[in-house]
Amino acid sequence: MQYSEKVMDHFTHPRNVGEIDNADGVGTVGNAKCGDIMRIYLDVDENDVIVDVKFKTFGCGAAIATSSMATELIKGKTIWEALEITNAVVVEALEGLPPVKVHCSVLADDAIKMAIADYLKRNGREVPFDIPADDDDDHHGTEDED
Repeated sequence: MQYSEKVMDHFTHPRNVGEIDNADGVGTVGNAKCGDIMRIYLDVDENDVIVDVKFKTFGCGAAIATSSMATELIKGKTIWEALEITNAVVVEALEGLPPVKVHCSVLADDAIKMAIADYLKRNGREVPFDIPADDDDDHHGTEDED
């Protein structure tokens, strides 16, 4: 399986690894079949700007790379701008992923959405988008892929 240099860089030198104490929003997603679990922590200011973001991922190199890239892409953006960062944007920023690993980018996308939904709920605000279902096998691959 061939990975781009950018994927390898984000796998071997992941950005924004860790946790945020008293995070304003936390999103956790996982896929039982492939074993990947992602948790994204958000620190959001009063203007809905993501001032810090951290992640913890248990999974393959592609899962770690997509988590790292996704956090880089949303840092400094408003939560609304961050919602526009789709899994396809993450894959493009990583200069591609093998088809059997694209489900990792979907996990990153879903974790961001869940963290933003958590932030909105904690602040008594409506969540104006569908919250991804955890462990959605239609989007996250099969055990044969890992």
